[in-house]
Amino acid sequence: MSSASSAVSDSGQSVTSTLWRSADFRRLWLGQTASQLGEHASLVIVPLLAVLTLDVDPGQLGVLRAVGQAPLLLLSLLVGAWVDRWRGRTVMVLADLGRTLVLGGAAAAAVIGGLGLPTLLVVAFAVGTLSVFFDVAYQAFLVRMLPRDRLLRGNSAIEGSRSAAQIGGPALGGALVSLLSAPIAAASNALLFAWSFVSIARIRHREAIPEHVGRPARLWRRIHEGLRFVVADTSLRTICLASAAFQFSFAAVMTAYLIFLTRGLHLPGGAVGLVLAATGPGALVGSLLAARLPSRFGYGAVLVSAAVIGDGVLLFVPALHGPPAVTIPLLIAVNFGYGTFGQLVNVTVMAVRQAVTPDRMQGRAAATITFVGMGLTPLGSLLGGFLAGELGLRTAILVAGAGMMLSPLLMGLSPLARLGRELPLPEGG
Repeated sequence: MSSASSAVSDSGQSVTSTLWRSADFRRLWLGQTASQLGEHASLVIVPLLAVLTLDVDPGQLGVLRAVGQAPLLLLSLLVGAWVDRWRGRTVMVLADLGRTLVLGGAAAAAVIGGLGLPTLLVVAFAVGTLSVFFDVAYQAFLVRMLPRDRLLRGNSAIEGSRSAAQIGGPALGGALVSLLSAPIAAASNALLFAWSFVSIARIRHREAIPEHVGRPARLWRRIHEGLRFVVADTSLRTICLASAAFQFSFAAVMTAYLIFLTRGLHLPGGAVGLVLAATGPGALVGSLLAARLPSRFGYGAVLVSAAVIGDGVLLFVPALHGPPAVTIPLLIAVNFGYGTFGQLVNVTVMAVRQAVTPDRMQGRAAATITFVGMGLTPLGSLLGGFLAGELGLRTAILVAGAGMMLSPLLMGLSPLARLGRELPLPEGG
């Protein structure tokens, strides 16, 4: 290693070491990690609560999942602009408190037999809305808390835990349902939000009050700037389209998949949790691979190939038949593979997005990609319920799984596929 490279490495290690010595950063990281785990675990626990406790049909489950995902479509862009004018710590604390109370109340109602589908729909929408506020607020707060020379390392650490939680959270939700009943799993999930509340409430950083320029025209102008920036950048535009294709189809797959496990393969609740939990170890392996493979084989090659394998492995699910002793190991293998390569895609996409986006646009670019990428998930969930009711569970999973393959196809036909071993710079940078 050259002396210049050694100096850069030592400097990076020094920044990272100083970052983790900050008590406020550790509290933010711990709180954000607990919140993200709770948020993504609830995406499994709440539907399983409906399936195992209320015996809902595919159409009803599709509606429930769509209602919980609707805030992503309805609120992401507005919340992204609103949070710029509020204290991020306050928003996060209130969002955590709200989710703790809502999920805790739902768990209590389920235990005493007072939980119905209308109440669960309200719970799903409330948790989804509060999650949108938290997710946008922590990104804004990080920029206000850290000096610029620590921002890249801090953002990488925070976003890395979020990416892991996207796959590890459902695994945790499955594990909780496996070890506990669905209502007790919901109560345990509420404790994650309580943990986040306590951790973030202890942050001592004195956050400046953002400037209140309340004219609606300025709010919409900022939203428009974020949309225009993402659309104009080829890499970000492709990420948006590929993410939208994946999230729409994956939402349809999961709606049918959760019912298929219990009613198609006749797995007990504990086995369902065990199967879903297999994505967790896979996500850990994917994170380790993401630290090495892109710099060795190129970001584009890793991104496209991992998406093909991770999405394609779910196409094997409809072919599974037989007793639980046969299907459970195969399902664990499928979910482990999806977790591994799905996490590899998540981390690689995150690195590319951050690299091509200037600092001043990071928040709005993230909100725009969330809006476009996740905004179609309510419609995907409704489609999954419809397909399962009309075509059957196996056909619904096969059709929706085939739709997921549009994501690697879009990336493979774009300049993203040609990215080399080094991350690109922002356009004009």
